[in-house]
Amino acid sequence: MLAALAIVLALLAIGGAALAGIGAARRPGGRWPPLAAALVVAASCAAPALAGERIRDLASVQGVRPNQLLGYGLVVGLDGSGDQTTQTPFTVQSLQSMLTQLGITLPPGTSLQLRNVAAVMVTATLPPFAQPGQQVDVTVSSLGNARSLRGGTLLMTPLKGADGAIYAVAQGNVLVGGAGAAAAGARVQINHLSAGRVPNGATVERAVATPFLLSERIRLELNATDFSTSSRVAEAINRHFGAEAAAPVDGRVIEVQAPAAPAARVRFMADLENIEVEIPPPPARVIVNARTGSIVMNRTVTLDQAAVAHGNLSVIITVEPVIVQPPPLSPGRTVVTERADIQIRQEGGALMAVPPGANLADVVKALNALGANPADLLAILQALKAAGALKADLEVI
Repeated sequence: MLAALAIVLALLAIGGAALAGIGAARRPGGRWPPLAAALVVAASCAAPALAGERIRDLASVQGVRPNQLLGYGLVVGLDGSGDQTTQTPFTVQSLQSMLTQLGITLPPGTSLQLRNVAAVMVTATLPPFAQPGQQVDVTVSSLGNARSLRGGTLLMTPLKGADGAIYAVAQGNVLVGGAGAAAAGARVQINHLSAGRVPNGATVERAVATPFLLSERIRLELNATDFSTSSRVAEAINRHFGAEAAAPVDGRVIEVQAPAAPAARVRFMADLENIEVEIPPPPARVIVNARTGSIVMNRTVTLDQAAVAHGNLSVIITVEPVIVQPPPLSPGRTVVTERADIQIRQEGGALMAVPPGANLADVVKALNALGANPADLLAILQALKAAGALKADLEVI
C-alpha cells in the first residue's frame, strides 16, 4: 500500500511540474506540446459540466399528438348490479337494437326487466403513430344507475374520433379495482365500482396521418411560452447540428431543418431530443388554491421591505335552551325557549415589519413571522402584491 501511495504522489508531482512549465514549453507557432495539450484536455474534462434539461422535456413535435376516442356500449354478465331498466330506457333500446342485428326479434310490447346489463361510455387515447392491429387500453364508465361493473364483459363497441370515423373497436372483460357488499340495509364499498378498465381492450382499425414526414422542417412547440427558452433551444440545436439547423419563430415554436428520409429523420429526432439546454430561471409566480388553501411559490419570488398589520376577528354565537315552567296547579304549559349569546372578539394586530427577501428561504421566513394561517396569508399576499412589495405574479386557481 505504501508503494502504491508513493507512485501516486510521484505522478501528481510530475503533473504539477508539467503544468507549471506549460507557458515556457509553448511552441513558437502557438501550438502546445503533446504532453501539455493532453494535460489541458484532462483539466478541461475534469471540470463538471452544468446540467440542463433535455429538449424532450421542454417541447413536443407539432402534429405528433394523441387523439381521443369515444364510444357507447353495453356491459353484460353483471351479478344483479346492472341498470334498472325502468329508469334507464336507453339500456333496453340498445339491447333490443343489438338483438335485432343478431337476428333476434322480440314481440311488440315486450318489457325487459334486466339487472345484469349496463349502458356504458367507453373512452380511449389513440397514441401517435398507432397502426392498425395495435392494441390500446380503454376506460369503461357507467352511464345509467348500475351499482357496479365488477365481473362484467364489454361487448364489441366501435370507438370514434372527433370526425365521426371509427378508429378502433373495443371488447373484453372489465377490471374494477374495488369491492362492495350490502345486506339488511347496510352497505360497505371500497373504491369506485362504476368505472373500470379493459387492458389492451381496443384494437386499432385506422391510422391517423401525422405531418412528421410531410414537410421539410419540423416545428418544436415549447410546453410554456418563453422567448428566452425558445432562443436557447435554437442555439443549442445549432451548436449540435450546425449554424442553420434551427430558428425560433416566436416564444413557443422553433423550426428545425430535418433530413427527408424517414430513417434519417428518426435518428435526427433521437439525437435532438437528448440535447441539454440550460434554461433561464422561471418567472416569479405564486399559485394560490382558494378551495384548499394551498399556497405554492417558486424560487424566483422576492419581497421588498413592507409593514403588515395582521389581526383576527371572530364572532361567537351560543344558543342555550331555557325551560319556562308554570306555577303549580296552574293551567299553563311548560315552554322551551332559546337564549342567544353573541360575542365579538378581535385580536390585536400589531404592525410588523417584513424584511426584504432575496431568495425563497427568506420569503418563507418573513411570511411565517406573521403567524398567519393559509386563509389569512392569501389576503396578505394580495395586499403585498397591490402595494408593490411582492415581486411575483399572483395566480388564484
